[in-house]
Amino acid sequence: MGGMPTAEPSSDFSKTARQLSPREQVSGVLHSLLRSRFGFQSFRNHQEEVCLNVGLGKDVLLVMPTGAGKSLCYQLPGLARGGVTLVISPLLALIEDQVDKLKKLGLRADRIHSGRTRDESRSVCMQYLLGNLDFLLIAPERFSVPGFLGMLQKKKPTLVAVDEAHCISQWGHDFRPDYRSLGDHLQALRPANIVALTATATPLVQDDVCKQLRLTDETRSIHGFRRNNIAIQLMDTPPSARLPMIQSLLKKESDRPAIIYAPTRKVAEQLYTDLKSEFRTGIYHAGLLPLVREKNQHLFLSGDFEVIVATVAFGMGIDKANIRTVIHAGLPGSIEGYYQEIGRAGRDAQPSRAVLMHSYADQRTHGFFLERDYPEVALLRKIFEKLTEDKKPIELVKNEVASQFKTDEVFEKSLEKLRIHRGANIDFEGNISKGVATWERTYLEQKQHKEKMALQMTQFTQSPTCRMLGLVKYFGDQKDSGAKCGVCDDCEPSQHPNGQRVLSRVEQGWVAQIMAVLSVSDRRASGRIHKDLMENSPSITRSEVEKILETLAKASWVTIAQESFEKDGKSIPFKTVSVTSLGRKAKAEDLAGLKVLGALTGRSEKKKKGKRLRKRRGGSV
Repeated sequence: MGGMPTAEPSSDFSKTARQLSPREQVSGVLHSLLRSRFGFQSFRNHQEEVCLNVGLGKDVLLVMPTGAGKSLCYQLPGLARGGVTLVISPLLALIEDQVDKLKKLGLRADRIHSGRTRDESRSVCMQYLLGNLDFLLIAPERFSVPGFLGMLQKKKPTLVAVDEAHCISQWGHDFRPDYRSLGDHLQALRPANIVALTATATPLVQDDVCKQLRLTDETRSIHGFRRNNIAIQLMDTPPSARLPMIQSLLKKESDRPAIIYAPTRKVAEQLYTDLKSEFRTGIYHAGLLPLVREKNQHLFLSGDFEVIVATVAFGMGIDKANIRTVIHAGLPGSIEGYYQEIGRAGRDAQPSRAVLMHSYADQRTHGFFLERDYPEVALLRKIFEKLTEDKKPIELVKNEVASQFKTDEVFEKSLEKLRIHRGANIDFEGNISKGVATWERTYLEQKQHKEKMALQMTQFTQSPTCRMLGLVKYFGDQKDSGAKCGVCDDCEPSQHPNGQRVLSRVEQGWVAQIMAVLSVSDRRASGRIHKDLMENSPSITRSEVEKILETLAKASWVTIAQESFEKDGKSIPFKTVSVTSLGRKAKAEDLAGLKVLGALTGRSEKKKKGKRLRKRRGGSV
C-alpha cells in the first residue's frame, strides 16, 4: 500500500441511508473507505466477505495464506467501526512495520512493547485514553504488566485483532506461551468483537484457537491455501552435497532474491560464510543481537542483500513481494512451518520456486531438538513437587532441585514447559507457586503431537503426489478445486533441479526384486521389503528403497498406505506396499520406461552404510 494523504474522520454507520439493511450499510462504508483511505478500487479474493462480517461485529477466524491481504481484514472494518482497534502481534519487527504502514496511510497508529521506553509507553497510553488513536499495536506480554488491562478497560477498544493466531494453540507449529492466556484477558474487553488471523492452521489448531480465545458463534473463513505460482521441488540430498546445489540453484539472477532456511544456527553461519563471496548475502538467527537482526532484515527487504540465510526465527510478517526462491537446507519440523516459510515466495503472483533438501540425517536432527525442547517428564515432576500454594522466588526452587539437573538450560526448559501446562504459576516479579495437577497429561500429549508433526513432514517428502495438492489437503481447504498444480516436481519432473532419468541396470534389478516379493504377498511393510532386498543387495539403503517405492507408486505399479500400531502407549507409524493390477501385468521390458528424479540417495550415505555393514558382518560386501 502506498502513502495516502490524511483524510476526513472515520465514517459512521449511522450516517448511511436508513432504508438499507445493516449489511448493505456496512458494505457501502467499507467500499468507500477502501478507495478513499487505502487507495484500492476493489477487494482481493475473499477479503470482502471477511470485512463485512468483522464490520457487522461478528467474531471471525481467518486463515488465509501469506500475501493474500489479511491485514486489510481488520484495518478496514476497524476504521469503519470507529473507536480504537487493538492489534496483538508476537514480533516487535512486525509491529513496527505495521505501525509505519498505517501512519503512511494517514491513520493514527502507535505501539507499546518492550523495545520502547517507559515514558514512550506512558505517552501512548495517554493518547489511547484521549481517543487519539485509530490503532494500538501491542505484544501479548503487555498483559503481564500490572495495570495494563485495567487501562484498556477504561476505554474499551471497538475491535480486537489477534495476528499470527496459530501461536495460541499448543498444537500449532509456533506455540507462544504468552498467547495462551489471551482469551482470559480479552473477555474483559468485551463487547469488542475479535478477529483472529493466521496464514497456517490445521483443523485441530483452528478449533483450539477458537476455544482458547472464547470466540462467540464465530464465522470461519478458511481458504486460499493453493499457491500455483510456487513450484515445489523435493531433493533427497545429504548435508555434504547441499552447498554446491544451493550455489547452482541461485546462479541465475532471475532466481533471486532468495531465502535459505537452515536447520541450525551453526549450519546458517557456515552457509553464510560460504555464500557471501558469491552473492550479496545476509544472515538472521536468534543468536545475533537484536540490532544486527533488524539491520540484516532491513537490508534484505530493501534489496541491498539478494540472499538471506536464516533459521526459522526469520520471516513472520515479512512483506517482500518479489522473493523468487525459498530453499530449505534441511527438513523442516512441521508441515505448518514449511507451508508458512515457502509462502514468502512469489507474493507478487509471479513464478517462483521452493526447493526442499532432505535426507535421513535430518530426522536425527529433529530427534535432538525434541529431546532438548521436551525434557523427561520426571524432571518436570521434581520441580512440581517443590512447589506450594504459597509463592516463593524461582531462584529458591532452582537451588532446591539443582542437583537433579545437568545444566541451567535444562532447568529453564523444564520450568517453561511446566508453566505452559499450568503446573506452575509465575507472577510478574518472578515468584512461583503450584498450579494444576493435570499438567502431566497435557505435556505428554503435546510432546507426542510434536513427534507426529515431524513424522508428517517426513511422509510429505515420500508422498508420490502433487506437492501443492498434498498441502491443500493437509490444511483441509474445503473449497479447493482438487486439481494438480502443474508446476511441482511431481507434475513437471523435467523442471526438477536434478532432472529426470531412467533407472540404471542395478536399480532395475532392485525393482524386479521388489515386484517379485510383492507378487506373492498381498501387502508388505516397506521396512520388510528393505530387509528382503538386503539378502541379495546388502549395500542398498532404506532411503534408496523408499525412493524406488515412490517411483513405482507414481507409475501406478504399487500403492502405499500409512498404517500404525500401538506400543508402550505410543502410536508407531509404518507404511505398507501393495502391488496393483497394472504392476502385476508389467513385464521386464517395461522397466526401461520407469524414470526417477535425480540420484536415489547421496553416495556418502551409501558409503557409510556399506562401512557399517562390513563392520557388522566382519567382511566385505
